[in-house]
Amino acid sequence: MFTSPFPDVEIPATSIYDDLFGGLTAEDAARVALIDPATGAETTYGALKAQIDAFAGALAARGVGTDTVVGLLCPNVPAFATVFHGILRAGATVTTLNSLYTPGEIQKQLTDASATWFVTVSPLLPQAKAAAEAVGIADDHLIVLDGTDETAPGHPNLRGLLTEGRPAPEVSFDPATHVAVLPYSSGTTGIPKGVMLSHRNLVANVAQCRVNIDLRNTDRVLAVLPFFHIYGMTVLLNLALKQRAALVTMPRFDLVQFLENIQRFGCTYLYIAPPIAVALAKHPIVDQYDISTVHTIFSGAAPLDGETGELAARRLGARMMQGYGMSELSPVSHAMPYTRDDIPVSSVGTILPNITCKLIDTETGEEITEIVEGGQTRPGELWVKGPNVMLGYLNKPDATAETLDADGYLHTGDVAVYHEGGYFSIVERVKELIKYHGYQIAPAELEALLLGHPKVMDAAVIGVLDDEREEIPKAFIVAAPDSGLTEDEVKAFVAENVAPYKKVRRVEFVDQIPKSTSGKILRKDLRAREAAAAS
Repeated sequence: MFTSPFPDVEIPATSIYDDLFGGLTAEDAARVALIDPATGAETTYGALKAQIDAFAGALAARGVGTDTVVGLLCPNVPAFATVFHGILRAGATVTTLNSLYTPGEIQKQLTDASATWFVTVSPLLPQAKAAAEAVGIADDHLIVLDGTDETAPGHPNLRGLLTEGRPAPEVSFDPATHVAVLPYSSGTTGIPKGVMLSHRNLVANVAQCRVNIDLRNTDRVLAVLPFFHIYGMTVLLNLALKQRAALVTMPRFDLVQFLENIQRFGCTYLYIAPPIAVALAKHPIVDQYDISTVHTIFSGAAPLDGETGELAARRLGARMMQGYGMSELSPVSHAMPYTRDDIPVSSVGTILPNITCKLIDTETGEEITEIVEGGQTRPGELWVKGPNVMLGYLNKPDATAETLDADGYLHTGDVAVYHEGGYFSIVERVKELIKYHGYQIAPAELEALLLGHPKVMDAAVIGVLDDEREEIPKAFIVAAPDSGLTEDEVKAFVAENVAPYKKVRRVEFVDQIPKSTSGKILRKDLRAREAAAAS
């Protein structure tokens, strides 16, 4: 068993609202909480708290309470913070939805979560309305945040609800057992499942992250990773609010806009996913902007290879950090501590406080603890136990039992190694390991190597079957424009740098790699592409 190098932190037995806003001082109330680049409008912490209370009051007056589930389909705009925390302040449960979802996908999640209220914005209203009608949510239960009586007749809107001036309700629930949020697992390897996270889970993970992540009230955070994803929800939104930093919201990623916002608003802290790190490391347009205010870049949601991370850090003159987590962990269990410079960027750092971990041999089921030659353990599946571990999957006791054991350990499905320096590295997902002639090959290792090639802009690797029905690695490559990169070049480059059994044996050039909004490679989409081509 492995423990955190940091002492346990106190986790208040309170709601996430009380944890973030209960002790708001007059000085902090005057600080800027949110900045909208579209208008330049700023929202102070005092104004945000007042809006949250008023929104909670308006919902409570309409019967929303501790037995209500509210769907939230909204990009990163300042109103997201008001609505998200207003729903929680009213005692209800929020299920956040991906802004890219089709009406059918929205309908599935609303149905599974048993949502009876729904909140969205005008640009997403067509798909939201279609899904709401399909599940029986009436117009007066579908709130259009930026709507008016002319643009969204029959639907409540944020301005109207806030100006009712209703006080926030008195609500009572157990923070340890009451479900605060229902994000859905990303579905990179299967059907998305509702992850039940309590108020205690959210409060705990903010308290744990504060130890490793050095975010201060003087920081300006560029919030481009979606708030609807647990990474954006906890590490961007909630942690920044707890630390009284300012959030500069971006509804979608656009590299030029991203760079312009950093330059215009003097952003100091960037939370990103690996595809953004690749752009920061390699795209020529980065040099056209003054982004010298950035002192820290924190990458998560998917593995970031060390070379790309170091390239991006050097180019920006900033510190590059990396962490690890998953929706089921609220989401962070590991992060590089800002107090240490000796931990490589390719790792995910140390265990957060209040957490214990195990590494389990995927073949024998034995616990791995011994550090072998090379200063690290053998690879094993990472198991995590702590106050940030989910309550379970919604209405899926079998799936919950497969993931959460009787001792409270969550079986992550990710393969990791522990280094004698006290930090961890993620090797691969158990389900994504390629087995070739009995050898295990980690796609992430090959992807990291391929990204180091100057002619490769992006890459993904999956296992496919050859003519002998043997699983072999296939690389999908996004080549740099006009580079003339060939399949033989790719194969030769990999062969020069890995053991023979790890060689890439097939290559396909594509325009882009399919990824979730949080930056994870959607290998199931690549497998579906392969299956369609074979049929």
